[in-house]
This record gives sequence, structure tokens and C-alpha cells, in this order.
Amino acid sequence: MPGLLTIEEALAAILERARPLPSEVVVVARAAGRVLAESATAAADLPPFPSSAMDGFAVRASETPATLPIAFRVAAGSPSLGALPPGAVVAIATGGAVPEGADSVVPIERVSEDDGRVTIPEPVMRGAHIRPRGGDVTRGAVVVETGTWLGPAQIGALAASGVAEVRCARRPRVVVLATGSELRAPGEALEPGQIYDSNRAMIAAALAGAGGEVEQLPVVPDEESAHRDAIARGLSADVLVTSGGVSMGPHDLVRRIAGELGVEEVFWGVAVKPGKPLSFGVRGPTLVFGLPGNPVSSLVGSLLFVRPALLALQGAAEPGPDYESGRAATPLPRNAERDEFLRARRRRGDDDVLLEPVTGQESHMIVRASSADALIHVPRGVGEIVAGEAVRYLALS
Repeated sequence: MPGLLTIEEALAAILERARPLPSEVVVVARAAGRVLAESATAAADLPPFPSSAMDGFAVRASETPATLPIAFRVAAGSPSLGALPPGAVVAIATGGAVPEGADSVVPIERVSEDDGRVTIPEPVMRGAHIRPRGGDVTRGAVVVETGTWLGPAQIGALAASGVAEVRCARRPRVVVLATGSELRAPGEALEPGQIYDSNRAMIAAALAGAGGEVEQLPVVPDEESAHRDAIARGLSADVLVTSGGVSMGPHDLVRRIAGELGVEEVFWGVAVKPGKPLSFGVRGPTLVFGLPGNPVSSLVGSLLFVRPALLALQGAAEPGPDYESGRAATPLPRNAERDEFLRARRRRGDDDVLLEPVTGQESHMIVRASSADALIHVPRGVGEIVAGEAVRYLALS
């Protein structure tokens, strides 16, 4: 559609301007959900010594099969009591330090024990059930790369490798504001012409887990002075996200006042449904997003554009959006001019995820959207996506 950017063009323009924020040192135990600004290296070999992978008996493989005496016992967390004597075994627990001289471990269920002696009926393979020193990682090797989002697996790997602190990008500060004299807080009584404000809380929820520190400003009435004060306050943050006031109506003041406050508009309008009248600009290092007032439009814009920007500000190697793969459960007509995102329910098929659109796809129907747990991406074009065809989607839960 003339004058509108594609999703890819809009996202590229945003990410080009989302420069990584300064970094800071973070204790590993508190680093979940952060993005690594500097590769972390192991402080020690892991395992730090040859250890047993099983409860059993440490032996010399060359001395099996045989009936051998138990020289001593090794528990996990205790040092070995010495080398393995010739013609003997050492009882050992999972994770226990393998004594010098032993080259294999026989699982306890494969032997019989009687009166301090162990009968090993079958030959044992050299190296069986022993975790070699440094078999997972060696000291000084990279454990987690720069730009990695730190989830549970990464936190566990860092801690196991002896890493106490990591360097992460500072969390971006995000200000969210909604405009419209008709908006009231949930719980208040509605007068004629008024509706409840859902967008601020929804946008904050959509950005949860992206690493930002989100502040919600009070609803801004359709007055120039109120818009000016709120936008000026929001421009002190790393990211300002507004909802409403970005179209062409007489009360759509956001873009004009933002421009008067020094915001350089990069684009206005994206070939996407819902969410076409989305604006993006910058003032210095501050990223400014103007999302449409329709709730589902704001939701789509938050997931497609704002969330990746927050991750890019933290130096994420792959800021998203995080599309997943599934199959259409029903035919999906294409829009010739705009990519569409359809609210849908996921269900498990024989070997894939099936996605079925929910009823009520208009951009104001946020309550209908509550039954959805996915947004199906239907690329612009002619014809339709047939049932069973592969599609991409964004998870909503």
C-alpha cells in the first residue's frame, strides 16, 4: 500500500536506532531475564575432577570380570580416601570423586555384594560411567555468549561454572501513557461516552519479560497542555510508548506535540492489520512509539515492534519477534495490501500445533481476544492459506 512500510522495513528502521545501553555488573543469582553484554567464561573445569555418573563401584576394567574386595567407600562431596589398590574396588556414589587408578565404574545393579566383596560377572569397558574432568566445560572457555538472554538454563550453567557475576546491559526505562478524555480507570463508574482504559496495563503486560522497567503514567485527557506535560515527562525515559492520538482526528494530538518537543518522526503507518496507524520516532537516544488506541492494535504493535526494541537496547543477538511454527486449522483468506494477525487458539494435532481463529477479529474486541493464546501471521497476498498449511504465529501465553 503506498506510503506504508512493510513490517520488515518498519522493524529494520526501529532496530537500526535501538543502540545498546551501557552495561553494569549483576550478581548471577539476580541476572535472570537480563541480556549478557560480555561473554562469560568458566572459573573452573566442570566437572572439576573425574566423577562417577552412577551409584556403583570404581574398578580397573582390566581386572574384570572378578570377585573383588571393597577397599573403601566414596560419597558425593567427599574427597577420595586414596588410590584404588590393585585387585579391589571402591564403592562410589553418583558425583563422587573417582579414585586414582580406577578407570571405570560398574553400576550397582550389575553386581552382587556379599560380606565386603563384590562379584562383577561381565567385563567392564574402560571409561564406562566416568565423567572426565572438564568434560562439560574447561576453565576459561566461554559458557554463555554476548547477546544471550539469560534464562534458567543459562543461569544454571553460569553458576555451575563458578561464575559469580556477569556484565549485562542496563534495563531500559519505559514510560507508557494512554490518551483520551473518554478513558476511566477500571472500577470507576462510567458516564455516557466513557470507556475503561485497558491499554496501559495491557502494554505493560505485553512488555513483561523483555527486561524493561515499565512506568505507567496517568491517563492524558484531550488537552494540549496535558499532552505536552505527559509527553515531556515520558521523553526522559529510554522508551516512550503512547496509546491513542496518532491518527488524523481533531483530538489526535500526540504526533504533533511530540514533534514540537523535538521528536523526529521516522515513519507513520505500517502495512499491518490491526495496527496500521503506528508511528515511530526518536529524540536523541529515546525511542518513541505511538500505538493506535484500539486495544488489539496496541497489543500487536507492542509485540511486533516495542518488545524487540527493548531487547535490542539490551544488546540481544536475536531481539525477535519470536515467531513459532504451526499449521492453519481452517482456511485463512489473505489481505492483498496488509499483513494480518489473527487471534487464535492453539491445539495439539497429530504431529504439530494447529491454530484456529477465534470469532470477533475487529481491533476493538479485546474481550474476544482474551480467549486467544496466539496471533497467526497471515502475509499479504492473494488467495488463501489452506487448512493444514504451515504458518507462523506469536504466542500470547
